Amino acid sequence: MTDPWVALEPGADPSERVRVLRRAHDRFTAAGTMARPVRPVVADSWRRSAGAHVSPDAAASVELTDGDLGAYRAEHPLSRVMPLFRELMGTFATDGEHLLAVCDAQGRLLWVEGHPATRRRAGGMNFVPGARWSESAMGTNAPGTAVAVDRPVQVFAAEHFIRSVQPWTCAAAPVHDPRSGRLLGAVDITGGDGLAHPHSLAFVQAVARAAESQLALLSPLPTAGPGLRLSVLGRDEALLVTEAGHKIRLSRRHSELLVLLSRHPEGLTGDELMCFLYEDESVTPVTLRAELARLRRVLGPGVLTSRPYRLAVPADSDLTTVERRLGSGAVTAAASAYSGPLLPASRAPAVARIRRRLADGLRAALIARGDPDLLADWAHAPWGEDDLDVWQALAAVGPTPPILARLAALDEEQRAPKDPYAT
Repeated sequence: MTDPWVALEPGADPSERVRVLRRAHDRFTAAGTMARPVRPVVADSWRRSAGAHVSPDAAASVELTDGDLGAYRAEHPLSRVMPLFRELMGTFATDGEHLLAVCDAQGRLLWVEGHPATRRRAGGMNFVPGARWSESAMGTNAPGTAVAVDRPVQVFAAEHFIRSVQPWTCAAAPVHDPRSGRLLGAVDITGGDGLAHPHSLAFVQAVARAAESQLALLSPLPTAGPGLRLSVLGRDEALLVTEAGHKIRLSRRHSELLVLLSRHPEGLTGDELMCFLYEDESVTPVTLRAELARLRRVLGPGVLTSRPYRLAVPADSDLTTVERRLGSGAVTAAASAYSGPLLPASRAPAVARIRRRLADGLRAALIARGDPDLLADWAHAPWGEDDLDVWQALAAVGPTPPILARLAALDEEQRAPKDPYAT
């Protein structure tokens, strides 16, 4: 019989190469294991691998050795969370005869640790520190594909592109810089058939999230410096911390005023504040001036100036923290700082717009990320329990019976009644 891999000529059309790969995949997979169709994430990776002219008999090249590897690892941001990786995954890897691996954003393995016998076996295919396991070099594999598509990936046995890797199963999740959102690399668990379970992917995703949270603590986002600090998410009345460290619970109207003034350091006129704050056009400027006078007494002398109205000291808030993190792509860090909608009871038009824009932006980022834990946190929070789009996204990545039941109930509740007179 002709070896199907012979058809993988460098100039072949990628689609034809994938068809060849599918036939070869069938040949090298045990009978009965291909009862289900090839998963889209794997088929797409095969196409990219074929397009990159990866040979099914390729071996990983070791690009960093000895001193170069040590220096590169010491300077890499993920070195700061290696103790966390070892704490969360070390025992699991050793006891289960698995490997903990961490790669950079280019798919180079920086650390490979775990069961000694498993490490020796993996060394036979150059799954070692310093070796490049990017998808473009080694075809479909969990760490390489995870950084290629920037999402968690699990690869089972013969789904691997390289024949020598097909006895293995692996799961990997990308790790991002919580400040900039930049992809730093991926954390991976590699082993045998014992990892062929969805829990393996959920486990490695949870570890990646913990690493991003730890990086956020080690490198906190910059704030505006000394000044006022507001807590306005998930509460109807803001909590103000003054420059002197005093905590003040503000009235609802003062909460709204400080949110708006903190977002406009250049100042706002009385007419602008009237437009931003009041739905009722019958409210007079005298009412607004009275509120501002009371707020001035609460803040103390020299903090709130007029003509235009503005804050004379910097002001930061949990609202701006979430916005900064979301804007930089640090979705996990943004979600961890989001404790609820902005001043949920406020009916001020400008506050309602900010509240809606923040919630819509964060939920869209969560849906796009597709992390089941982040989606579940939102869906089970008071503000997300009726969010049909999030429940649909959660069902797509984790279709458990409770989730599907809740989705069906929501769909029934939110389905618009049919108009009997509609044509």
